[in-house]
Amino acid sequence: MKNTSRLPNLRNLGVALRILIIANLALILGAFILTDGINAFMDQLTGTSAFAQPILLISLFLLYSAYHPLSKMPYRRAILSILILIALSATAVHAFFSQFWIFTELPSLTRMVLYAWMISAPTLYYFNLHHRAYSPAVTEARLQALQARIRPHFLFNSLNAVLSLIRDQPKQAETALEDMADLFRVLMGENRELVPITQEISLCRQYLALEKLRLDERLHVEWLIDDVPPDILIPPLLLQPLIENAVYHGIEPSASGGTITIQIYTKQNEVHLLLKNPYTLRGKHHSGNNMALKNIKERLTLHFDLEASLKSKQVGDTYQVHITLPSQQQKSYA
Repeated sequence: MKNTSRLPNLRNLGVALRILIIANLALILGAFILTDGINAFMDQLTGTSAFAQPILLISLFLLYSAYHPLSKMPYRRAILSILILIALSATAVHAFFSQFWIFTELPSLTRMVLYAWMISAPTLYYFNLHHRAYSPAVTEARLQALQARIRPHFLFNSLNAVLSLIRDQPKQAETALEDMADLFRVLMGENRELVPITQEISLCRQYLALEKLRLDERLHVEWLIDDVPPDILIPPLLLQPLIENAVYHGIEPSASGGTITIQIYTKQNEVHLLLKNPYTLRGKHHSGNNMALKNIKERLTLHFDLEASLKSKQVGDTYQVHITLPSQQQKSYA
């Protein structure tokens, strides 16, 4: 599951955007150094970009296609292979312009390849530094710290649910404590990897069952998950903190309660998780959402970079949280 390669994930949108930004900044810097005046600068940048942009796009396509074999190579061999692919891209662009395009000053192939490598070298060095800063050990430590922040809140709310039953319904309280033991057996495990979505749904159902004991008819839950493949992988403890927020900020402040709607669906190559709950400004319950949302956003970034997003908004008397992440399926799970 976990990629231990020192190479960046060349199929990740965030990585591709960083490559585009670094390469174009290098083109701008080069044009600025080589020219005097805005007109000369624009002419130089336009002329250089006419060759550089096709090389850049073709290189990105080749690197995307070759990512899996590259990620299995030793790091130095993978870097050499990347430089070869970039040289092939420059050769293809040079051949195309030589054959089908008319330029008064066509750079030599050697010059184009060297220029492409001059841009590639600092880009690859940047990703090497990025890997060191966000090494698996560092990333794992950050994930564990973020998830550790969730557990005390979960424990506190679950205990409140049980305490509300002890005096009047001791048998139900005993059953709830047994459910809590099962829940915390999962929560205290090693939650480092992505998990099947069915595992997260099961955890949320158990949590909601505890809250149902406390809130009774005030809490209604609507699950819209019929079309979700059971082997879709998501970060652990992704939905549960959002549902906990929905209960605390949406159901508890209302004397009549309300409905929490949890919708999960796939669209193209993305998984969408949409949660809706009533929203009220009464009392202190309207504040405090941001901690859980920031926590989840950071964990999404650690797992998926820019390919995942979390958006929240208020629509009338309803609060909505919409998470989008890339669809990954587990081939076999036991």
